[in-house]
Amino acid sequence: MEFETFRLAASTADLSEEPAAREHADLIEYRMDLADDGVAPLRTYDGELPILVTNRVDWEGGEAADTPQRLDALVEAVRLPAVEAVDLELQAVTEGDAERVLERAREANVSTVVSTHDFSETPDRERLRALLERACEYGDVGKIAVTANDRADVLDLLSVTEQLTATGTRVATMAMGEAGRHSRAVAPLYGSVIGYAPVDPTDATAPGQYDLTTLRDLVSTLQSQS
Repeated sequence: MEFETFRLAASTADLSEEPAAREHADLIEYRMDLADDGVAPLRTYDGELPILVTNRVDWEGGEAADTPQRLDALVEAVRLPAVEAVDLELQAVTEGDAERVLERAREANVSTVVSTHDFSETPDRERLRALLERACEYGDVGKIAVTANDRADVLDLLSVTEQLTATGTRVATMAMGEAGRHSRAVAPLYGSVIGYAPVDPTDATAPGQYDLTTLRDLVSTLQSQS
């Protein structure tokens, strides 16, 4: 899967939601850590949308324990035909054993998203840029999700997004929380290549997410007027 232009991912732990996502989503982010059966549904998946697999570790906001089995499941997932992208935490790559998943993904021609999350604040611009550049050293896309406490935080995030995009770097950026909610609609205008939204508004997987239909409408409207 190429991320040359903006792609909207429908985040879900239930692949049976895929038909409801087709109208507005470009891909499915399958949250293995939130699913009852983990990798099993991927083996029988017959949907139309390509899949980005995420097995988010508990210390980065997910529910998967930090065990070798978490990464083993991702190794198995990237070998399956429906899976076209995989998300791995930056810290798991640089300080753990997640590099082995990246290697298997490359062998399978599966795109890689290397991500980092901050659930308390937005780092300053220098730190934001450093984190994204580091993530992009390992992944096809570097992703950062921060927590905005005010609009100035969002401005910092958008500025770094635009700067890195101008260099040809592919990034996915978003600010969590109410103060940063609008960043999910605006960041694509500054170069962010992936957005995330639940099919059902009650199933948000991160603070401040719009539902899928709303985010698609917002992004499309802004892009058409830019």
